[in-house]
Amino acid sequence: MQKTKWIWKNGEWIEWENATTHILTHALHYGTGVFEGVRAYETDKGPAIFRANEHYARLKDSAKIYEMAYDYSSEQLIEITRQLIERNELASCYIRPIVYRGYGEMGLNPLKSPVDVAIAAWSWGTYLGEEGLEKGIRCKMSSWARLDSRILPLMAKATANYANSALAKMEAISCGYDEAILLNVNGLVAEGPGENIFVVKNGVIYTPLFSDGALAGITADAVMRLARDLGHEVVQRNMIRDELFLADELFFTGTAAEVTPIREIDGRVIGQGKRGPVTARIQTLFFDVVKGKNSQYKEWLTHTR
Repeated sequence: MQKTKWIWKNGEWIEWENATTHILTHALHYGTGVFEGVRAYETDKGPAIFRANEHYARLKDSAKIYEMAYDYSSEQLIEITRQLIERNELASCYIRPIVYRGYGEMGLNPLKSPVDVAIAAWSWGTYLGEEGLEKGIRCKMSSWARLDSRILPLMAKATANYANSALAKMEAISCGYDEAILLNVNGLVAEGPGENIFVVKNGVIYTPLFSDGALAGITADAVMRLARDLGHEVVQRNMIRDELFLADELFFTGTAAEVTPIREIDGRVIGQGKRGPVTARIQTLFFDVVKGKNSQYKEWLTHTR
């Protein structure tokens, strides 16, 4: 990770090295935190945050589910994010807003611990590798099941949920793969550890339902609109593992993953074993949009200057 100079926390600008927290912070012990992953891209008009309004609205919703009310409006946090990018002199970056239960009182009841709000930003390249964007990645079907909404609320982007993701990711890497794919407890396709998944079959694009364990991804939502604008039918429905093996194309979406093709699952080659034409068109349009080269979607960009 390439560190920057400033992190914002609870209304203060703190130098990176000093942005610390107490060892008895509630979220550290019990996972009581929610967060967002946001990207800002370099454009001809300077850095632009992709879908800032949607990300900060989801952060507020996640905090509501976990009863962690905070005083800042989404508009205030977006302005703070703009200042953070400027102070750190970043042309493009990954942004991590987090809301969590801080140092107060130990024990399972989080309500006696304060709610802390922080935002960090740093330069971060392609999550699954530049080669992965072009040639596709290799995935493993995880032995770990995606969390069920009766266990933890999946509409909240909560830190606790990502312990599940980390186990799946570590397993995939230890088995020689780039990433994992998780099924839910009913055996239906859910998502990757930090990505939504899309299937292309006979020109139609399919993606799992939120009720099957897929996060309501903001990048996924954007990609669905882009795909429809390119003339594709997009369907959200239940899917079984077999459909992934028989897909013409597969790809992941996410703030970190952006639009990443999948060329193999468990040794089975997907389609032609490389980025397919539908994925390539969506990927090209996506990067044109986030880099400010397509004015049709300019409302998705919040410029920092």
